Amino acid sequence: MEDKEVKVESVSINDAKVPETEGEKVVTETPEELKIKELTVALAELNDKYLRTAAELENTRRRAAIDSETRARARAMLVAEKILPVMDAVDAALKHSPDDEGIQSLARALGASFAEIGVTKIETLGKPLDPTKHNAIQVVPVTEDVEPNTVVEEMQPGYMFGDNVLRTAMVVVAK
Repeated sequence: MEDKEVKVESVSINDAKVPETEGEKVVTETPEELKIKELTVALAELNDKYLRTAAELENTRRRAAIDSETRARARAMLVAEKILPVMDAVDAALKHSPDDEGIQSLARALGASFAEIGVTKIETLGKPLDPTKHNAIQVVPVTEDVEPNTVVEEMQPGYMFGDNVLRTAMVVVAK
């Protein structure tokens, strides 16, 4: 290879000229063009900061909404837990006086309110024992018509709030 001689002109920063090389044209940027480039870079940086800030704000809003929903759900569960003894008393009164229209009306209203807020009774009789939903307080021998580990009697009903167990059902299980 041959060594080629490269000629370079002296350029001052204020002139904004690029060095001239062999076979190339001299590229000259005016101060206006430099200012446009500076402003374009600054605009891109500010736009990036804006987009990041907007995304952070949206994430904060989303987290706040989730936190608020979680707190509201926890309060609703606490209230529902406090009302369970009232439901037990109404159920006991219904068993004692099944023909009393006042007690029947109260039981329907309370049941409708529970259903409206998402509280449901845990199914127990004839179901297999589920330790997450049932608390076996007594065991009886297995009979021909009942399979082992099946709930045969409910001593106290259990309740769910959505997917969460408010109170396990106290049951008798065949073993």
